[in-house]
Amino acid sequence: MKFDHSFFKKLYHCEKRITIPTMLTLLRIILVPFIVMAMINQQWGSAFFLFAVAALTDVFDGALARWWNDHTVLGACLDPIADKILLISCFTTLAFIETPLFAVPHWFVLLILCKESIILLGTLFLLVSGSGFTVSPTRLGKATTVVQVSFIIWLFFCYFFNWVPTKTYYSMIGLMVCFILLSFAQYVYIGLRYLINMVVKL
Repeated sequence: MKFDHSFFKKLYHCEKRITIPTMLTLLRIILVPFIVMAMINQQWGSAFFLFAVAALTDVFDGALARWWNDHTVLGACLDPIADKILLISCFTTLAFIETPLFAVPHWFVLLILCKESIILLGTLFLLVSGSGFTVSPTRLGKATTVVQVSFIIWLFFCYFFNWVPTKTYYSMIGLMVCFILLSFAQYVYIGLRYLINMVVKL
């Protein structure tokens, strides 16, 4: 669902109901502390299972909303927030806990935090500036999320079975960095295009 600066002005009582897709999104957020605790306690089987369930809720909430044509304001707001909370929490935990094999580099977590912070601030600015900006994930942005989720699942497998595929690990880190930078560049380009159009109209 797309929304612009007038999005929250269109809130009606019927839009604030809790639907099944929204409940799945909320479940994803609720699972985050349990996933983090499982990682801290080195319970990699449990961490994998809980993370897989959380990832599936991301698949099914959007699919059910489209299938039933049951989009809500709350669901549209919570879905991207839930994704960011899940991924950032997992990467941050993997970077700072003692892991059995290789850990997520600290600089990688900093890269993700900087990217998300800049995109968030830029989005808020464009929404309140009356530029007509609409928030909608791009295909590249969705692909970046898929790559990150796949890496975390793969890493849990490595921890659980005590695998040490070093070359694959560094290749996947490099792949994620490429996707993150490309999607960031795409969002910056989209934001600058709206900003330039807004300035031209002044």
